[in-house]
Amino acid sequence: MPKLQKSIEKKNALLQATLTLVNQSGFRGASMAKVASMANVSPATIYIYFKNKQDLVNQLYLEVKSSFSIEAFKNIDDSLPVKVRFEQVWYNIADFKFNQVEEAVFLSQCDNTPIIDEEVRQEGLKHLQPLIDLWNQGQEEGIIKDISHYLLYAMTIYPMGFLINKHVKVHCEMNEMMLKDAFHAAWDSIKK
Repeated sequence: MPKLQKSIEKKNALLQATLTLVNQSGFRGASMAKVASMANVSPATIYIYFKNKQDLVNQLYLEVKSSFSIEAFKNIDDSLPVKVRFEQVWYNIADFKFNQVEEAVFLSQCDNTPIIDEEVRQEGLKHLQPLIDLWNQGQEEGIIKDISHYLLYAMTIYPMGFLINKHVKVHCEMNEMMLKDAFHAAWDSIKK
């Protein structure tokens, strides 16, 4: 196996181990020794790829945020009306969150705790720019309420985290009808 490929595999193993450990035990429970052990590398290997634990978690956040945005905005036709595009984005996000649960849980933790450096968080928010642009267009067209993007996100995207949590813990099995109801509730909360 070429050296570069082996290097990429080690880095990815470290990122995956960190994702799993942070989700299981929180940031403090994801010690460098545990990450190395789970990734099946020596602890010293971590420092070839990352400056420290914070750098490791920050890079993981950016990787997951990038993956999230690729899924969220795939196959969106900019010529369609705002509501239709928002529905496509919303379902893409739901698909990501329900099918990539580990990543979704990690992003949720990052949203709710100060584990990510602020400058990295701001860089991660750039991945949501297409959604912000869509909301801005909807506001300009008088379709979407003229309120903060944070409120728009809180009322439409953030509730999915709650639903995933309930789905994963088998308190509430999500089906197509519930997703449809959730989308309509989200849209109704922001439409004018």
